[in-house]
Amino acid sequence: MAKHEELPIPIFSSLEPVYGDGSPLEEARLRFEKLKSKFLEIFGHQPDVYARSPGRVNLIGEHIDYEGYSVLPMAIRQDTIIAIRKHDTGESPKLLRIANVNDKYTMCTYAADPDQDIDLKNHKWGHYFICGYKGYNEFAKSKGVDAGLPVGLDVLVDGTVPTGSGLSSSAAFVCSSTIAIMAAFDANFPKKEIAQLTCECERHIGTQSGGMDQAISVMAKSGFAELIDFNPIRATDVQLPAGGSFVILHSLAESQKAVTAATNYNNRVVECRLAAVVLGIKLGMKPQEAISKVKTLSDVEGLCVSFASSRSSSDPVLAVKEFLNEEPYTAEDIEKITEESLPSVFRNSSTSLDVLRAAKHFKLFQRASHVYSEAKRVHAFKDTVLSELSDEDMLKRLGELMNESHYSCSVLYECSCPELEELVKICRDNGALGARLTGAGWGGCAVALVKESIVPQFILNLKVRFLLTENIPLHYSEKFNADRWSLFPHVSTMGAHLFQESFYQSRIEKGVINKNDLGLYIFASKPSSGAAIFKF
Repeated sequence: MAKHEELPIPIFSSLEPVYGDGSPLEEARLRFEKLKSKFLEIFGHQPDVYARSPGRVNLIGEHIDYEGYSVLPMAIRQDTIIAIRKHDTGESPKLLRIANVNDKYTMCTYAADPDQDIDLKNHKWGHYFICGYKGYNEFAKSKGVDAGLPVGLDVLVDGTVPTGSGLSSSAAFVCSSTIAIMAAFDANFPKKEIAQLTCECERHIGTQSGGMDQAISVMAKSGFAELIDFNPIRATDVQLPAGGSFVILHSLAESQKAVTAATNYNNRVVECRLAAVVLGIKLGMKPQEAISKVKTLSDVEGLCVSFASSRSSSDPVLAVKEFLNEEPYTAEDIEKITEESLPSVFRNSSTSLDVLRAAKHFKLFQRASHVYSEAKRVHAFKDTVLSELSDEDMLKRLGELMNESHYSCSVLYECSCPELEELVKICRDNGALGARLTGAGWGGCAVALVKESIVPQFILNLKVRFLLTENIPLHYSEKFNADRWSLFPHVSTMGAHLFQESFYQSRIEKGVINKNDLGLYIFASKPSSGAAIFKF
């Protein structure tokens, strides 16, 4: 029997295998009907085929996939569906017309040229589809297959993964685009190849993606989280313990990964590479050898572990503490060690050169400490799930690992933000066993592990409840009007007590969000299924 990742993308003639039954199925039917009728309205034809890819929530293992380490995400029910029709070969000019069911996104039109460059200075939502178009052409060529390009395509997109949420809306879009293009040409390939392809596709938009988002979107199985390994990509099912549920919560701070890449996401990729090169040199490699061979922290882990073994340990962080300074490095500091200018080290990567232009200094100790410790937490998470612990003790331990991960992301990797810090604290105050930022950070979502029995109350509390906070100076409570306090007759407004509004209630009152949309910003999710093709 073929391994899961060796199988092609499944093709279905009905929605039930992906969307189940009950209200999720009814909701999906309405979406597909709307997609079909809107496609006909815009383009005058029905689509040939549909493709869908889900968003994901990463349970643990943040910012380590691009360093070669395993991660542990699960797919969520929110997804991106693409309807596509291939033009007749005689039609001219050959164009890619990309529309969206959401009127917020105006139609993007491109030449049907798979070799076109993407204008990274002029960011358009349709660029993500072009990533798939270019990537599929390159992939087909590498396989010796006739891609059939260039050809004109009509495309309509319907996405329910909130953008800028850290739930991988961009990967869901790129994966569904690539799979839709492939399906339009009646082609299909093993999931692991498509996961690798779509990871490379997204790099066309200037993000140095590690591959987790694409791997889980393509390879997820309903009911399971997945331990995703890289080089080569493979997925191992992880059955989560009974009695726990994951609640996903949007911080309402939008994380624009592609737009802020030079100062945030790609900056960390560069810092990790520099940390790895410096560690390699300090542990005995010649500078030129380290620069040419060392790309990620996983490349020097063996050297770090060898060093640790001389201290009766196997923890690579010991080498980090020994050989990397906690104080930030300047470019000149690093160039003294590498004996080569940093622009020369990164001469083959324009996105890395953008980072060098934007960066004032580099925090190598902190970034390496996070990566090595987070990689260990991923395996501790998986080992806990496979252990003989009771479900209660298992959930408690998983929550502790999530809390440790958040601390590391916040303090060592510095990819949090005030809204995420507030949200994570409120989750823990309301009974979450663990809570952490998820996704790239700098905005986006948090994920909380909550006992299944309290999920409805937990969600309600974060939407509308007032929280009692001790030891607040009296003058703060005077800001609350008498009507509000009258709701809580059992609580004295005298003394150091304050009722503080919930995370979402305060933002509804400020007009940041509409209360009718709360279901988009806070929801529980079980592990969902991965990418699929629909032919009706």
